[in-house]
Amino acid sequence: MPPVLYRMRVEPPARRPAGIFAAAVLAGAILAGAVPRPARAGDLLVFAAASLKTALDEIDAGWRPSRIRTSFAGSAALARQIEAGAPADVFISADLAWMDYLQKKDLVRASTRSSLLGNRIVLVVPAASAASVRISPALDLAGLLGAEGRLAMADTSAVPAGKYGRAALQTLGLWDGVAGRIAQAENVRAALALVARGEAPLGIVYATDAAAEPKVRVADAFSAGSHPPVIYPAAVLAASRNPAAPAYLAYLRSPAARAVFERQGFTVLAGPAGAD
Repeated sequence: MPPVLYRMRVEPPARRPAGIFAAAVLAGAILAGAVPRPARAGDLLVFAAASLKTALDEIDAGWRPSRIRTSFAGSAALARQIEAGAPADVFISADLAWMDYLQKKDLVRASTRSSLLGNRIVLVVPAASAASVRISPALDLAGLLGAEGRLAMADTSAVPAGKYGRAALQTLGLWDGVAGRIAQAENVRAALALVARGEAPLGIVYATDAAAEPKVRVADAFSAGSHPPVIYPAAVLAASRNPAAPAYLAYLRSPAARAVFERQGFTVLAGPAGAD
């Protein structure tokens, strides 16, 4: 059974998405802010990884110099939009690879780039699940999925959370046993929604996503050595002419922002500009 990519769509009320995962996919789209409102002249437009939504919504409420419009989605989708000319001012990726991709194309200001945050990936189950899990090479992951269940993950070929999860499963020797049973979502919040609504019995998401969703619980965490470090780089985009963009990056390192990030479960990194 090949993996399936569940794309987020927002349709008119008369034509709701159909199928077993439809409600969760729609919820993921709303959570991730897949369709941002139009920006006004002078607005600061931020493109940020979907896993940052809970923290940035709170942090951005304290920003005063200008109005912020934030588009939350998978880092891959955001990077492609930037490459296509989307008029964003700041990009915060959930991995180094997509920031590297844009930097090689001279689409970010390298002097403003820094490693902002760290995170962990975890295996989650619905909050009411009685499943007891200890992640190891001996884990019967396919058995935990049952006859029809799928493992919810962000797109394992492009989205950072999915790539981290796939790397961890490959390191543990578990990937081949479940590769054909992955419910792939466009971003990590959409994957989280599948588990939260009971549409998938297991999912791999960031620890911060699990902390933000009371309808799931962490079954176990993947060891740091099983996958590349989860690092969120941030930078001002080369095409930005908004003078507030560099100040916003500095604001994300303020004591107030740091407190929010840490409360949400992120590790605040001390990387200076250009440290990546």
